[in-house]
Amino acid sequence: MSGEEEENAAELKIGDEFLKAKCLMNCEVALILEHKYEQLQQTSDDPMNQVSQVFEKSLQYVKRFSRYKNPDAVRQVREILARYQLAEFELCVLGNLCPETVEEAIAMVPSIKTRGRAQDDEAIEKMLNDLSLIKKFE
Repeated sequence: MSGEEEENAAELKIGDEFLKAKCLMNCEVALILEHKYEQLQQTSDDPMNQVSQVFEKSLQYVKRFSRYKNPDAVRQVREILARYQLAEFELCVLGNLCPETVEEAIAMVPSIKTRGRAQDDEAIEKMLNDLSLIKKFE
């Protein structure tokens, strides 16, 4: 085995390239793809310039699994999660899966309890409550 540490998402050991990468939640990808789809439809008088099947399937997927539909709600979710100094990976997992309890959040993203800036249960509960309010009023 090499001298490098083994990757482990539970401990947020996912490699430098992923720690530095900008991650997007499904709802953010859906907004981007919907905008691109509208642009393509407006400029597509030529039947040969159709949207690819892969593009359409990707759009359907992110729309189906997006927890937030409203662009303002999407922005608010990222802002709320960013307040908790989460890594991009953690932020996107929580934003995509929308855990309802502290236990679910920790099971989905164990690193929120194990990293140096570990969140206490009260902070995680507040974060989840803030997210559920956005969903409720969307």
